[in-house]
This record gives sequence, structure tokens and C-alpha cells, in this order.
Amino acid sequence: MKVTVKYFASIREAIGVPGESIDSAAPTLSALRDELIARGGAHAESLARGRSVRMALNKDMSDESVALVEGAEVAFFPPVTGG
Repeated sequence: MKVTVKYFASIREAIGVPGESIDSAAPTLSALRDELIARGGAHAESLARGRSVRMALNKDMSDESVALVEGAEVAFFPPVTGG
């Protein structure tokens, strides 16, 4: 399925692009994250399982177990703190 992936803050800086449109076989956000990690390089480092990464599906904060749907917009970003 075709999904739009957006990267924010330090993840965007590490990967070097604000987003991309990809074809994915991932059934969930977790599986999509694993697909991106499998690319290696900056994707693997910034989205690594040991790192705290937040996700949103169609602009709603989402758990990794949420199912992907055709045409979804997925955002990855680090935790945000206020001050």
C-alpha cells in the first residue's frame, strides 16, 4: 500500500528529508517502523528500537499496534518537552 511518511525535529535532521511517499507491506505502525529501520543508515539510527520515538497516524497520536491503511499519513518524531 502507498503511505506518506513525515519526519520531524531531530529525526528529520538525521534522515535529511522532511518526508517521502513509500510502498509498504506493513500491517501496523510497528511493522512500518521496522521496514524503515531495515533500510539501514540514518533510518536505522534515528528510528532504532532503543530510541524513544512518537508516532501519529493521520495526525492522531497512535500506538505502534495501530493498523496502517492505504493512503495513510504517518509521522515520526522524538518526544517533545515544554518549558
